[in-house]
Amino acid sequence: MALIFFFSHQPDLSSGLGVWDTIGRKIFHAAEYALLCFLWWRAFAGRTTRTGALVAAAVLSVAYAITDEWHQTFIEGRHGTPVDVVIDSVGIAAACVWLRRRDE
Repeated sequence: MALIFFFSHQPDLSSGLGVWDTIGRKIFHAAEYALLCFLWWRAFAGRTTRTGALVAAAVLSVAYAITDEWHQTFIEGRHGTPVDVVIDSVGIAAACVWLRRRDE
């Protein structure tokens, strides 16, 4: 979460590759939130039911995605958007699907 915060606090992360930069950043967004969800799940696994751990991990990850976008609205050169929360949520959902299928 600290790493996400650090990168969100940077005024410009553009690589200058135009549309490829945008696509790459969105894919990275989804992947980092999938990883965050997995790590939260690992933290809760064994302390509650498997479903409870997954729900808690997903809720915390989405909540952090929302606060991350809000944080970006205070950074010059950045802007927070609901679209990015949706992209982050796609990564979170992918992690949840993977974890559920892994348990079957």
